[in-house]
Amino acid sequence: MTRFYRTASMLLRSGIPLVTAFEMSAGMLHADLRPRLEAALQAIREGRAVSQTLEAQGLTTPVAVRMLAVGEHGGNMGEMMERAAAFHDEEIARWVEWFSRLFEPLLMAFIGIVIGGIVVAMYLPIFELVGEVQ
Repeated sequence: MTRFYRTASMLLRSGIPLVTAFEMSAGMLHADLRPRLEAALQAIREGRAVSQTLEAQGLTTPVAVRMLAVGEHGGNMGEMMERAAAFHDEEIARWVEWFSRLFEPLLMAFIGIVIGGIVVAMYLPIFELVGEVQ
């Protein structure tokens, strides 16, 4: 979604009409989302609001819907789409950071267990040998 928003933003800022900008940006979407964009474009051509149409098709988040609604009312869709793209980038960065903070201790515990198992496997025969000698 970030690439779609950013591409559409650049096209809108350069003066390309919204429907044309969305059509040109369609290649930035995953193949599963393209039919949804086509349905949204048809609704936009019929005069429906962009923010509501994208929300109905599942092509945006609740925060981005509000940004796009502000862009529609203020006449600055390009800027708001850029802000929505930046928001998505920040959200992805937050998820990656959260996952790494969660995954790192689990990985360290797993590595500790593996190393502990190797050490026990190495020393167990030595302890058994010492026990047999006595």
